[in-house]
Amino acid sequence: MVPDFVTMGKPLGNGHPVAAVITTRAIADAFDDGVRYFNTFAGNPVSCAIGTAVLDYIEDNNLQENARVTGAYFLAELQALQSRHRLIGDVRGHGLYLGIEITRDRASREPGTAEAMELCELLKDNGVMNWPIGRSDNVLKLKPPMMVSTAEVDIFVSAMDEALTTMESA
Repeated sequence: MVPDFVTMGKPLGNGHPVAAVITTRAIADAFDDGVRYFNTFAGNPVSCAIGTAVLDYIEDNNLQENARVTGAYFLAELQALQSRHRLIGDVRGHGLYLGIEITRDRASREPGTAEAMELCELLKDNGVMNWPIGRSDNVLKLKPPMMVSTAEVDIFVSAMDEALTTMESA
């Protein structure tokens, strides 16, 4: 499937409001009919400079590759946690966008809503902020910044391991 349009925003300006639309050449050419498209927010030079600086930083610091490599490491470390802790029903993700599903029973996939809340409270006590999301509020969504390091991943994994050990031994 190839979409006609892709819109994106927030991260493009690293906190500054910048957005973009990506489309096919045919659709873009349809806008070139003699009538100029205009809106009061388009083409702001400060926003454009910020967007360009963010893209340059990503490229200059090889952050896409860091996201690929560190994301794979993060996923593997979380899967290792899953093998040691019965409360982790599933670990999934791509790059640095990851999810940890907390279940009461891995076989039945019964959502661990209360367990996810307790886990987040224990993580908070160790300096890690997260909040359960999803239909049953039992998934921890992880989206660290692209420059996250494996050392920082290890801090999270250690805090998660400690919290789960505490919960499972109670």
